[in-house]
Amino acid sequence: MRAGYALDGESGCISDARHHAMAFLDQARTDHDLPVSGRARDLTQLVVSELVTNALKYAPGPVLMELRINAHAVDVVVWDSEPTAPAARDADPGRIGQHGLEIVKAVTEDLFTEREPVGKRITARIALSDPPSSDTARR
Repeated sequence: MRAGYALDGESGCISDARHHAMAFLDQARTDHDLPVSGRARDLTQLVVSELVTNALKYAPGPVLMELRINAHAVDVVVWDSEPTAPAARDADPGRIGQHGLEIVKAVTEDLFTEREPVGKRITARIALSDPPSSDTARR
């Protein structure tokens, strides 16, 4: 299952992107009986927010978001017109702001950037199920 969305950069478009993502996950769960955990929903909203915010902040022009899902993970794909790949900054607890990419890297299974003929495409993969608890892992 997949869905694509063009985001106009107007006020509220980041919120719209999050709403699209939640509706997409709800449809995957109800129509295809995929096991979307609460954690996966929360992380998907966070990742969508961070990636779309960065695209709108650092790239001129439109932003496209694609969501893809399979039995194990959801991919959040964001395309923008800026060809420069983002780089996470070194950890600095005293820094205010600019932690978005660090957060996305910490909560995703995979994060990669592909250069396109125009711009770049960033893909973040989020597991649908919760990781095993420490009690389960010890057994």
